Order: sequence, then structure tokens, then C-alpha cells
Amino acid sequence: MEKIRIQKFLSDCGIMSRRKAEEEIQAGRVKVNSEIAEIGQKIDPESDIVYYNGKICEPTSKKVYIKLYKPRGYVVTLSDEKGRKCVTELLDGVKERVYPIGRLDLDSEGLIFLTNDGELANKLMHPSGGLAKVYYVRVKTVPTAEQMTALNSPMNIDGYDLRPVNVTIHRIPSPSENITGASLRFVLREGRNRQIRKMCEKVGLEVSRLTRTAIGKITLAGLHPGKWEYLSYEEIQYLKKL
Repeated sequence: MEKIRIQKFLSDCGIMSRRKAEEEIQAGRVKVNSEIAEIGQKIDPESDIVYYNGKICEPTSKKVYIKLYKPRGYVVTLSDEKGRKCVTELLDGVKERVYPIGRLDLDSEGLIFLTNDGELANKLMHPSGGLAKVYYVRVKTVPTAEQMTALNSPMNIDGYDLRPVNVTIHRIPSPSENITGASLRFVLREGRNRQIRKMCEKVGLEVSRLTRTAIGKITLAGLHPGKWEYLSYEEIQYLKKL
């Protein structure tokens, strides 16, 4: 059998993404036979035995694709050293080991994908993917024209020049609703760590709620916080053809 990189093998086993595999290999948690693995190492899946945290890794034949409405208060990871709730705890009835694609911070909510298809996960997480993501963001004050212009202009966050972001005012509550602030609609084609919150902070806006409602053509339609469903055949094919 043709040899493959150990990162790909681990993602084929449905244990983690290739990016995460590199981190775990670097940390010395992966072994091939009796030797600590190295990043980029190639293995023969038929003759080599791969261990992760002392357990044998075996490829899974059934690919699983899930969309989940992540509630606030959950971290997008398989386990958390701080003891916080993880999104995988919400997947009642899912026997396969799946891992999340991308991220949403602890205080944010909305759409995330989980899968054991390492090839698709790697494709969607690649910076060049450019898949549009839609967020609705509630801020505590109504943005000024200057603040809206700044949000739609080139911006540097943490030394990184962001790709163009489209920001519009979605809704301003009426005086009778007794609600302050406004709801903004953000469309991003990348997802830097806490990007929207940092953008708002930079222009003087405070975020009170952040919800991701769509990734490409796939939306939260029909899902409530904490609930999940399998992606349809059409949705899977759409992601694979991107």
C-alpha cells in the first residue's frame, strides 16, 4: 500500500484535523510503532501501528458530516483543559468520532460543522478557501456613519491585514422596544481569532451578542441552540465542490 503522511492518516481516522495533528505530533503524543512520530513522516497504514495518547488509531470507513447550532458557553474543541463544556457533548447518538471545522469563541453562538472527513476539513479550514460566513452582531450603541465606514475599510488586527469585510446595519430597534444599540450583519471570507469582536473594539463598539447564521449556502434554518443534524447529500456535495 502507498505510504501517506501521518497527519492525513490521523485525520482519516476521524481523530483530529491535519492542523491539530501537527500540534499533537509536535507535543510528542503520537507514536509510530514504538517511536515518537515526526511531522511529515510517512507511514504504511497496513504495516505500521500508530498510537495517539497510548491508544491504537484505526481509519474509519464511514464519513459523517454534521451541522450544529453552537450555544454560548461551549468551546469548539474535543476536550478542554479548563473543564469547560465542549460542543461534542451535544452530539447525542453520534457513534463516530468527529471533530469541529473552524472555530467560534466561548461567548459566540451559531453554525459550525463537525466531521471525520479529514480531507474536507483541511480544505474548508485552509485560508485560501474564501467561503463567505454570515454573522449577526448586536452592539450596545447605534454605530455612527464614521464607525460603519471604518468597519468596511481596510483594517489591521494584531499586525495582520484583514481581507475585505462587508458590514451593514441589519436593524435598529424602535423606541417602544426599550432596547438600545443595533444589529449589524457581517460577511467575512476568513475567520481570524475573535476578528469581529476586535474589529468592533477598534472602532469603539461593544458586542453584546454574536451569532453565525450561515457558512456559504448552508444556514441554521430549522436548528435551535444545542441541536444538530446531518448535512444533506446536496450540502455535502456543495462543500466538496467548492
